[in-house]
Amino acid sequence: MTPHPHGRRRPLALLVLLLGMVAMALGPAPGASAADPGWWNPAARPAPDSQINVTGEPFKGTDAQGQVRGFVDAHDHIMSNEGFGGRLICGKAFSDLGVADALKDCPEHYPDGSLAVFDFITKGGDGKHDPDGWPTFKDWPAHDSLTHQQNYYAWIERAWRGGQRVLVNDLVTNGVICSVYFFKDRSCDEMTSIRLQAQKTYDMQAYVDKMYGGTGKGWFRIVTDSAQAREVIAQGKLAVILGVETSEPFGCKMILDVSQCSKADIDRGLDELHRLGVRSMFLCHKFDNALCGVRFDGGALGTAINVGQFLSTGTFWQTEQCKGPQHDNPIGLAAAPAAQKELPAGVAVPQYASGAQCNTRGLTDLGEYAVRGMMKRKMMLEVDHMSVKAAGRAFDILESESYPGVISSHSWMDMDWLERLYKLGGFAAQYMNGSEAFSAEAKRTDALRDKYGVGYGYGTDMNGVGGWPGPRGATAPNAVQYPFRSVDGGSVIDKQTTGQRTWDFNTDGASHYGMVPDWIEDIRLVGGQGVVDDLFRGAESYLRTWGASEKHKAGVNLAAGAAASASSSEWNPFTSYAPGRAVDGNTGSRWASNWSDDQWLQIDLGSANLVSRVTLDWEAAYGKAYRIEVSTDGTNWQTAWSTTTGDGGLDTARFTGVTARHVRIHGVQRGTKWGYSLHEVGVYSS
Repeated sequence: MTPHPHGRRRPLALLVLLLGMVAMALGPAPGASAADPGWWNPAARPAPDSQINVTGEPFKGTDAQGQVRGFVDAHDHIMSNEGFGGRLICGKAFSDLGVADALKDCPEHYPDGSLAVFDFITKGGDGKHDPDGWPTFKDWPAHDSLTHQQNYYAWIERAWRGGQRVLVNDLVTNGVICSVYFFKDRSCDEMTSIRLQAQKTYDMQAYVDKMYGGTGKGWFRIVTDSAQAREVIAQGKLAVILGVETSEPFGCKMILDVSQCSKADIDRGLDELHRLGVRSMFLCHKFDNALCGVRFDGGALGTAINVGQFLSTGTFWQTEQCKGPQHDNPIGLAAAPAAQKELPAGVAVPQYASGAQCNTRGLTDLGEYAVRGMMKRKMMLEVDHMSVKAAGRAFDILESESYPGVISSHSWMDMDWLERLYKLGGFAAQYMNGSEAFSAEAKRTDALRDKYGVGYGYGTDMNGVGGWPGPRGATAPNAVQYPFRSVDGGSVIDKQTTGQRTWDFNTDGASHYGMVPDWIEDIRLVGGQGVVDDLFRGAESYLRTWGASEKHKAGVNLAAGAAASASSSEWNPFTSYAPGRAVDGNTGSRWASNWSDDQWLQIDLGSANLVSRVTLDWEAAYGKAYRIEVSTDGTNWQTAWSTTTGDGGLDTARFTGVTARHVRIHGVQRGTKWGYSLHEVGVYSS
């Protein structure tokens, strides 16, 4: 065998190659340090600071079906320390001066919390507490302390690392609470506070970005459309959405039943909020306002809020018997001396009949204008806190337009509305209750989620003066075992430490936002994997609701201005109730029939069209039993839809599309002693 001419060089070449491979394997990759911390860890976290106590890379991308994954908190208040005059919630979500400045008590709480008046009202006892936050945290944050910061940025970071991918930051305040609270350092104007909280949220985004090397690099990403949110979540980051929860938006308060705002104020306010990035909103909260009546609070807190209602509006809550299975919360009759002493001499909180649990106030004309204004701007309507009378009308409006943008974010909606919400395409979340109660409620509504193919959410309401899950105890069955793995399996979560304090969910409960992953693990142990799986599908479902709202197109009303005729029209010397009044686009006018059954209103669309939806805005004189009939020639009719249980209000009749030129509303049985009366009729192809 003839030797290779370079045979003697081969061992040396192999040695060099092997050494090179070892160097490549052991040495740093191009462009990376020898100890690459991972994209999820900041290059320059402030020191000292809170620990995160989570290891492992946050999951990225989408699942095999192209859907995002992760939990959604549909209701949180990161910046509420900036509301209510600036002293109700003590501490900040972040500070350029560091954790010691961010997590400190209000000045008036030193030395022993004796002047923590709001803490005394909400927590009970003598109101005293150790005011020191960083570094000892002896008495706060705690699951039952409602006056101290729970949304420190690093605690939110821990929740993100534990699998949360959507957070709705509701900008919140209340001008009346601000005005009667002893301590404040700023204006009580609600819109001024909303603007400040929005800016502070953007400032927090910049604060986090700076740790990661510049604009857009941090994990805390404010998003203004669903596509942005999907992109952020696919990158493994947290999509933050701005919402608003305040009692008198746009200055729409009410004084002695007189509105203090106009349609122009509503348009200006909605436009401003949209520019700020707000995409979801409550129209009323705690107090009746010029837009809607509220769902009551119970207990002593309800009494205190009713006092606030009087101080704000000049009227107390008013009740009536409910007209359907839905009802508002029973009004609190317990005394609230600290609040009641604010009432003028001789004025007392009224007593209420136990059988009358519904607010007399529903959605006002201005409220309807605001709902439609939100729809035009593709914003999502929060129906929690609306009275059932207001929520029912809001659902009527949304259904009449097939608008999916409806949210129940923290268990403040009558649950009898839930299927109505899901049928529209809306999203529901449950308040952050203890794991037993949360799991039980999740399982009770599980069949509906399966029916509509949706995930589930939670609303922590932290910094929202609500109270959070307490400890089950270290020896409780199925206690949380530390460390544990995240739901996706990619991270390991240990007990959370900030300064000298380490929190254990078993003995401390949900003391701050960083305990959200621990609470979810507790739910898994108590309620089972199925509940957590539904929660893990929450981000996708929330974004579907948002995306469908953005894509919604208002249908063309084929009946607008069309020729109309009727079996009869009520005669009145002062106004006209002619058939054309039901298709003139003016909700202040109406068609009214004679006072007898078997009456009809007929609309000629002018040409044949596909018809699949008819909306009927009834006046007080409504049809209990009636039919929607269609015809191509005006002579031969067929029934497309009918009901025998009409209850007035705004009805939407949906049916399989049929080609027709003529549409007739045929009254069979009146709901009142009067005739049939319609403000407006809408006819749509979709």
